[in-house]
Amino acid sequence: QVQLVESGGGLVQTGGSLRLTCTASGRTFSFIPMGWYRQALGKQRESVATVVSGSNPNYADSVKGRFTISRDNAKNTVYLQMNSLKPEDTAVYYCYYSDIWGQGTQVTVSS
Repeated sequence: QVQLVESGGGLVQTGGSLRLTCTASGRTFSFIPMGWYRQALGKQRESVATVVSGSNPNYADSVKGRFTISRDNAKNTVYLQMNSLKPEDTAVYYCYYSDIWGQGTQVTVSS
């Protein structure tokens, strides 16, 4: 059973950057989507970015042009580079692979 471990969250000021990392404990297959969701306090979980081989990455409209998802299949790892962060990006960010979820990492953007 694949397990996912996220890292890279933290506190940053508006306009700052963070890089999230999610590593799978077992082998992953590039044809299975891998990506990130987020859930802000009191709100529903929403998709942020997804990557799968053979397709362009998919982004939520709210993060297009600011976030970049990438995947290293040899390392069973997916990254989320977040630039120009805004207070509304504050949330717990969850990595997923197929129907498997990580434990989440908190991202807080101060105004």
